[in-house]
Amino acid sequence: MRREWPLLVSVVTAGLFLVFGGPWLADLSNPAWFSIVLGWLFAAILLSAFAVVRHAEHIAVKLGEPLGTLILTLAVTGIEVAMIVAMMYTGKGNAALARDAMFAVVMIVMNGMLGLSLVLGGLRHHEQTYNLQGANAFLAVIIPMAVLCMILPNFTAAPGPILSSMQAVFFIGASIGLYGVFLAMQNLRHRAYFMAPESPDAADVHPPVGPGLRSVPYHAALLLAYMLPLVILAKQLAVPIDLGIAMLDAPAALGGFLVAVVVLSPESMSAARAALANELQRSVNILLGSVLATISLTIPAVLVIGLVTDRSIVLGLDAANMVLLVLTLGVSMLTFASPRTNVLLGVVHLILFCAYLMMMFDR
Repeated sequence: MRREWPLLVSVVTAGLFLVFGGPWLADLSNPAWFSIVLGWLFAAILLSAFAVVRHAEHIAVKLGEPLGTLILTLAVTGIEVAMIVAMMYTGKGNAALARDAMFAVVMIVMNGMLGLSLVLGGLRHHEQTYNLQGANAFLAVIIPMAVLCMILPNFTAAPGPILSSMQAVFFIGASIGLYGVFLAMQNLRHRAYFMAPESPDAADVHPPVGPGLRSVPYHAALLLAYMLPLVILAKQLAVPIDLGIAMLDAPAALGGFLVAVVVLSPESMSAARAALANELQRSVNILLGSVLATISLTIPAVLVIGLVTDRSIVLGLDAANMVLLVLTLGVSMLTFASPRTNVLLGVVHLILFCAYLMMMFDR
């Protein structure tokens, strides 16, 4: 259990902020105190997120592909949904946080992380292969869900980029239903689509993990133990983030971007390591699976909360971000049109990621 010291840090930090968080966060006007609180909370959340991914990877070794990668993506998405919900109803209660976080995940994963993985893998191995059918299955669900959830709300009859109650109920059912069908295909009928072409047995493909491999119940219990304090920590983190954005006159979308960065940091390392080890199939499963799970699970979660609390949830992107989203989806279709990848494709995605960062801060 000496390896689980981050759990102690996470639990102690959550406990301290539960007891003393009110006075500690009441006045953050002192820059030194603001930096200490923000850095402390970020460090505790990152430690917990990395530990969650570590235990999810151990479970992946036990279960094999593609179920193992599914556990990893669901764990990371669970952290994201918990942070979004906690931060939406803390501080200023940003109604567009879920949209900003989802868009940030799409841009970070499908441009930044995917581009980096392709560049690293291409530089070391020149060309890499993956299962084209699996990637196309991911895109077949990601593309319509992304357009329906982040573009269509701008063109509905509702006042603003939101959905009516009937539309929200439909999207909740459509997101969960389509994701359920995808999971059934991924883990039952067409598992071979999500395995490396040269590896017919899912059990032959394992992610690289460190020492400490134990039973599935052991790692599952610790995975949940790390996730529980994250909700408390996310609620506390919302206060300095809102204040920092206001003080720096930064774009409101920065809040969603920071949530995505915190959640995706450990997962991005897993994808990069897999690409360097010439296991591009695992990188594809992690990256596209993360985007799909984020859209399919975040939308129902925030829309249900919006219906229960009678609160409008902003989903539609502005014009510039709609262009970036459509361009990203189009380039991704070209990237995954061939069963072999190279450095050029990765550089294209990284350029799109840089364009996303530029447009966030320079409007």
